[in-house]
Amino acid sequence: MRRHEDGALNCANGVRLRAPSPGDAEAIAKHANDRRVWLNLRDRMPHPYLVEDARAFIDRVQRQSPRADFSIEVDGEVVGGIGLVVGADIERCSAEVGYWVGRAYWNRGLATAALERICRYGFEELGLSRIFATPIAWNPASFKVLEKVGFQREGIMRNACIKDGRVADMMLYAKIVDQPER
Repeated sequence: MRRHEDGALNCANGVRLRAPSPGDAEAIAKHANDRRVWLNLRDRMPHPYLVEDARAFIDRVQRQSPRADFSIEVDGEVVGGIGLVVGADIERCSAEVGYWVGRAYWNRGLATAALERICRYGFEELGLSRIFATPIAWNPASFKVLEKVGFQREGIMRNACIKDGRVADMMLYAKIVDQPER
């Protein structure tokens, strides 16, 4: 597993996953403060997304051990984020993955590269046996990203969330450690 000396994870497509630093706050806010990005994320990602929000996120991530959240970097700029929420108690062998990429970087394979890499990290370094995602049903682009990395659709969770005042279904996708890459 290739890593930079700063703990960053190398990915395909010129993508690096790394801990965000205080100097990334402006770039994170620039890319995260987009309603079309926000519509596909959990509400813990605020909108509007301000530089102060980015600073709070950076501060929280810098204290993580082991690292669970990473910035997605391309050409030296943070353009998105990806992270794992590791389960507790009897679910400690699984984690939910979430990710976002700034709209200017959509359709470039960055989310796919980041997801593939964080799955390897979760399985190999965190000892997970299952990683799952629950994209909102109106986000088929996320389904494609998950399927490219080998996630399988396990079901539809009907009326499972409310986002922007709309009740919506969520899809359940998962990848398990012994599942081969596609």
